[in-house]
Amino acid sequence: MLGLEYFKFEDVWSPVFLAFMLLVTAGYFVLIGPAGGKWAAEERVPAGRKLLFVAGMAMLYLAQGGPVELLGHMMFSFHMLSMALSYLVAPPLLMLGIPPWVWRKVASFLAGSPLRHLRFWVKPVVAAVVFNGLFSFYHIPAVHDYVMLHFGVHRLYYIVLFAASVLLWWTLVNPLPERPGAQGLKKMGFIFLNMVLLTPACGLIIFAKEPLYATYSDPNVWARAMGYCVSGNPEMLLSQFGGPQFFGFLEPGIDQQVGGILMKFIQEFIFASMLAYVFYQWYKQENRGGDDEELAAQLAEAPERSGVGELAEAPGPSGDFGVPKSS
Repeated sequence: MLGLEYFKFEDVWSPVFLAFMLLVTAGYFVLIGPAGGKWAAEERVPAGRKLLFVAGMAMLYLAQGGPVELLGHMMFSFHMLSMALSYLVAPPLLMLGIPPWVWRKVASFLAGSPLRHLRFWVKPVVAAVVFNGLFSFYHIPAVHDYVMLHFGVHRLYYIVLFAASVLLWWTLVNPLPERPGAQGLKKMGFIFLNMVLLTPACGLIIFAKEPLYATYSDPNVWARAMGYCVSGNPEMLLSQFGGPQFFGFLEPGIDQQVGGILMKFIQEFIFASMLAYVFYQWYKQENRGGDDEELAAQLAEAPERSGVGELAEAPGPSGDFGVPKSS
């Protein structure tokens, strides 16, 4: 399917990376279980939280080591799907799957280490600018092709981009409920800022009149890039398939547009859903505050309505207000 049948099992499923991801997942269950000690005993991790973590690991594996990663070297639309899964879907799932007591331990460790000086990067506006800036810079054609052709730079850039996405999602997810974070209008403004910042890069890709990336249009560049994710000689790929067009069911220009639209659609769907949720929570909180004030006013007026005030001010039998008149 989609040309995957032409490649070996290890090329499609990356067994080494799969083993690493399974090892990390097993470590997670050990950490929240026997190795967690009194913290794990006091704060039981519900099944839903565990499911979120496993789902996040599955998304990250598919995007960076599974079939989506390989297809991302042959079609730009799958490359953008891989980016969306890696940085918009997997991070919040993983962060929500990790229990708060683990985050408290991490925060306590960071507070006592030299890394505490990097707290500046967690500020909402800084995190948004850094992540979207790195993402947009990566998709400059010359930068993208260079990164795809240099394996070490490729891995390093992806790790940095993943760390930047975690800093971005920290404001949105807030894994430490006891710590104050952006709420209400500020949080909605932060979401809207991210939706805007990614638009120029996606617009450049969607409205380009010709293919921008040699990785998906030049057979020689494509073969060199494929050499980092499949076994065998890249020259054999050229002789056997001729180029990435062998696998693509779309023309390179259309495939590029589909990739840009797909990335923007996934981002808009996720952030618009969050925007609606945050607005609903903010609206409920504002209305609840108004209801509390109205209830307090009603309670303050209750004695007067019950007639207590009238009895206190009623005149007595010997004169006004119960005071005897002098003769």
